[in-house]
This record gives sequence, structure tokens and C-alpha cells, in this order.
Amino acid sequence: MKILIWIIRISVFIALFGLAIKNSNTVELRFFFAQAWQVPLSLVVLIAFVVGVGVGLTAVLATLVSQRRELGKLRRVHEASKTV
Repeated sequence: MKILIWIIRISVFIALFGLAIKNSNTVELRFFFAQAWQVPLSLVVLIAFVVGVGVGLTAVLATLVSQRRELGKLRRVHEASKTV
């Protein structure tokens, strides 16, 4: 099973690496006040992916924190009911 997972990881890496190599053309990102950057397309895609992952993790983090608090409260109530 571990070998299959590593084969999948390697093939995904090779596919993404090939995609990045094929899309190495530069693109121009235009900002406000007539500012512009010329960066490779693969870098723009990578940055967009990383920002998306960060936003997703931030959204999940709030839910996890509230669930942890509720779980702590329930554990304390359960422990208190055990001692009675």
C-alpha cells in the first residue's frame, strides 16, 4: 500500500512539474497606480494555490477551535458526573 501511495505522489509531482515547465512564459500582473510585475505563469498559479490553502485552513481553524472548546466542556461535565 505504501508503494502505491509513493507511486501516486511521484506521478502527481512529475505531472505538476511538467505543467510548470510548459507554462514558464511570463505574464504581466497589473496593479493600481500603474504598477506592473512580470512573473512566470507557474509562479502566479503557485501563489494563488498557496493563498487558497491559507484561506481554507483559516476557515477550518475557527470550526476546530470551537469544537475543541465544546469537547473540553463535555469532558469536564462527564468527569464531574462520574465522581458523583
